[in-house]
Amino acid sequence: MSPRRTVRVDLGDRSYPIVLGHETLADVGGAVAERTGASQAVLVSVPGVNRLYGATAARSLREAGLRVLRLEVPDGDATKNLRQVAKLYDALVEKGADRSAVVVSLGGGMVSDLAGFVAATYLRGIQFVTVPTTILAMVDAGVGGKVGVNLKQGKNLVGAFHQPRLVWVDTATLASLPRRDRAAGLAEVVKAGAIWDASFFDRLERAGEKLLEADPDLLIPVLARACQIKAEVVSRDERESGLRMILNFGHTLGHAVEALHRYRGILHGEAVAIGMVFAARRSEALGLAPEGTAERIEDLLRRLELPTERPDFARGAYLSALKVDKKKKDAHVRFVVLREIGRAETCPLTPAEILPAGRRSRAARGGRS
Repeated sequence: MSPRRTVRVDLGDRSYPIVLGHETLADVGGAVAERTGASQAVLVSVPGVNRLYGATAARSLREAGLRVLRLEVPDGDATKNLRQVAKLYDALVEKGADRSAVVVSLGGGMVSDLAGFVAATYLRGIQFVTVPTTILAMVDAGVGGKVGVNLKQGKNLVGAFHQPRLVWVDTATLASLPRRDRAAGLAEVVKAGAIWDASFFDRLERAGEKLLEADPDLLIPVLARACQIKAEVVSRDERESGLRMILNFGHTLGHAVEALHRYRGILHGEAVAIGMVFAARRSEALGLAPEGTAERIEDLLRRLELPTERPDFARGAYLSALKVDKKKKDAHVRFVVLREIGRAETCPLTPAEILPAGRRSRAARGGRS
C-alpha cells in the first residue's frame, strides 16, 4: 500500500492538513471527528459519486460518532448556482443542522465549490471538510478556501473565502474517473509547475502519459507537490490580494471559453489548458517570456490528451466574456503571464490587449489542431 503523505496549509488558526493516500476513504470519519469536534456531518455529493463512495464515507462518519445527513445535487457545473444553494439551505434547516454540524463535500470541484459556499454562509459559517474524488479537486478546487457559485454572466462571481478543516484525498476514487476527467485535472498540476517550480515541470515532462494511468506510487507524490505549491502560495496570500492571483494562470481565457460554451461540453481543466497555452503565447508576444515557453507547455498538455487551441468564437464574444472577469479592476484584467517556466506574475491588460484584433487560433487558421 502506498504511504500516506500530509501537506500542511499554514494559515495560523485556520491551518489545516491535506492528507493523501490510497484506499483510505474508510478512515475519513475519525479524521473528521478529530479535526472538527462536530456532532453532525452533512455529506453533499452527486449521484454517481454518492452511489460509488457515499455509503463508505457515511459509515465511516457514523462509526466516528457523527449523525449523518446525505444530500445529493445534480452533476455538472451548471448546478453551481444560487438556486441550488437555496435548496441546500432549505434541507439544512428542515433537518435541524446547527453550528455543531460540518459540511463534508464528496466529489469533484463543483461539489467542493458549492458545498463550501453553503458552509461559508449557512448560519454565518459552519465547518467544512472536503473529500475530493477528482484530480482537479484534489489539487485545486478542494484546496485553498475559495468557494463560490456561478452567475449567468460569468463563473464564480459569487463566493467567499472559507478554509476547510481537512482535505482527505483517496486516490483509489480515481479508478472510476473517466480518462478525460483525469486529463482535465492534470491541467491544474501542469499549471502548478508552470507558475512556481521549474524542476517539478521537468518531472511532469518526464512522466508524461504515465500520469493518466493513476498509479498511486507515481501520482501521490505528484499530487502532494501540486498541493504543496498551492499551499505555499495561499499561505503567503490567503485572500488573493497579490501573489495568489498567479494561480489563475490560464483561467482568464479559460473562464471565457467555459462561459461561451455555457458551461457544457467542455471541462474546466480543458478550458484551463487552452488558456495556459494562450497565456504563454501572449507572454512571448509581449516580450516577457523566452521563445519556446509556450511550446513546452503545449507539448506536455497534448501528451496529456488535452486541447490547446482556442475555440473559434467571435472576438466580440470573447471580449464580452473577458469584461466580466472577477479579476478585473477598472478597465484592466490582472492577466497572469509567465517570465519563464516556474515564474509567473500578473500584468494589467484590457480585454482588447489580451485578445488583439486579428489573433486567431492555429486551428482556426487551418494549422495544427
